Amino acid sequence: MPIVLTYKGYRIYFYSNEGEPLEHIHVHVRKADKKAKIWLNPISVANNYGFSTKEMKELLNYIARCEPYIIGVWNEFFKTGSSH
Repeated sequence: MPIVLTYKGYRIYFYSNEGEPLEHIHVHVRKADKKAKIWLNPISVANNYGFSTKEMKELLNYIARCEPYIIGVWNEFFKTGSSH
């Protein structure tokens, strides 16, 4: 489970096995017992288990600012060379 970023106690990561065929680029976010899955390109919430609306808004804004970096890490890890 490669951790891509940490932010205010949130772990932003993806799994080393993201499906076959590979799912569209996304990250998982976890803090304590709360978790979410967020699609990139375009950014949207796939699921949310426990994060408040305020937390999700902050997370989505942060992920949007970091999107090019996250895509780069995803492409490097999965050797895709695209935004999938």
